[in-house]
Amino acid sequence: MQQKNIQAPKSVLIVEDDAITRRMLGLAIESEPTLQLAASLENVQTALAWLEVNKVDVLLTDLGLPDGSGIEVVVACAKRYPSCDMMVITMASDEENVLASIEAGASGYVLKDAGKLDVVRSVKDLCAGGAPMSPAIARMVLQRVRQDKSQDKNNNQKLILNTSDEQPALTKRETTILGLIARGDSYGEVAELLSVSVGTVQSHIKNIYGKLAVHSRGEAVFEAHRRGLLSGVLGDKPKQ
Repeated sequence: MQQKNIQAPKSVLIVEDDAITRRMLGLAIESEPTLQLAASLENVQTALAWLEVNKVDVLLTDLGLPDGSGIEVVVACAKRYPSCDMMVITMASDEENVLASIEAGASGYVLKDAGKLDVVRSVKDLCAGGAPMSPAIARMVLQRVRQDKSQDKNNNQKLILNTSDEQPALTKRETTILGLIARGDSYGEVAELLSVSVGTVQSHIKNIYGKLAVHSRGEAVFEAHRRGLLSGVLGDKPKQ
């Protein structure tokens, strides 16, 4: 008869400065056979030192710790143990802390709510690939995603306008001068060919740079080619 594979309990590190909350979290973890309390610490520095020599499967951390933010612990844990599942358990519900925690590597964010926080379920969901979040936090994240999506859409629309309808058009003379410059003519040669002064050519070049949003001859030629402004304008420079 084959024996079932028994997985080792997931080790859990708790970082929480409030003694009562820390004890409550520890008891909850110890009550679940699939979880094992690895350590229960009270500040950032102790947690960072512990992580230097110990591996952990799950990190549960508060944010408002006596010597810093729990985000420091999340960053250090993510760097040392990329496969570790991390969850923030805190009173902080502001957008800045939520987003900073998620960006640091936390996959879960739950608010301390006496009598309603099911630590074991949240940790098991986390280990199963979930992202446990308090309803208020989940709503905040969704609203931020919608805002970012709307902003990206607006930025894309502005970009399309800036690269099409709102592009300043080059005059016929500016296009001719740019074509001569593109084939390698000097300002003096352009002036002689068009029977104008070098100062006039330089004035046209300045206008071209402004319209193409560039700062050099090379950039102007590249941008003009990219926009198709030089197609069929002039041929190669005649050989002397």
